[in-house]
Amino acid sequence: MQASVPSTGSIRRLLRRFRRNRRASAALEFALVAPIFFALLFAIIETALMFFAGQVLETITQDSARMILTGQAQQGSYTQSQFASYVCTQVPALFDCNKIYIDVKSYSSFGSVSISNQIDNSGNFVNNMTYSPGAAGDIVVVRLFYQWPIFVTGLGYNIANLSGSKRLLVGTAAFKNEPYS
Repeated sequence: MQASVPSTGSIRRLLRRFRRNRRASAALEFALVAPIFFALLFAIIETALMFFAGQVLETITQDSARMILTGQAQQGSYTQSQFASYVCTQVPALFDCNKIYIDVKSYSSFGSVSISNQIDNSGNFVNNMTYSPGAAGDIVVVRLFYQWPIFVTGLGYNIANLSGSKRLLVGTAAFKNEPYS
């Protein structure tokens, strides 16, 4: 038995019939557009969630820095771990408290404040955190850091600034300590 080879005319008729049939065109068009649509949708959701987390971290920073601003941390002789425990009481379920890094530095004047970049050239987080809440009238900078995981990194959309698909979120408060007694 020989296998039958379809003629050129029958192939043309088959293709013409396929072009005229519109029953599955919506499903086919959706299958072509859906991956791009969902990638864009997830990228928008992830970006919004990251910005929301950044704002929450800023609020936590402001609320926690108030303990130093008013002198409560200094008068209570807070250590770095005690201040970290206080910060953890402010943290909602959005963050893992064990992954929040706290940096508190005091300066004699606003002109002497220097803020270092916590990301090295390789995209790694630099953990050189200190705790120096200063005395009454000192200038203090409180910074909280959190390495936020990024999931949607395809299609050329990558907002990670740390290695391992993470974005460093930073909350900062700079103030002059009140003249507490």
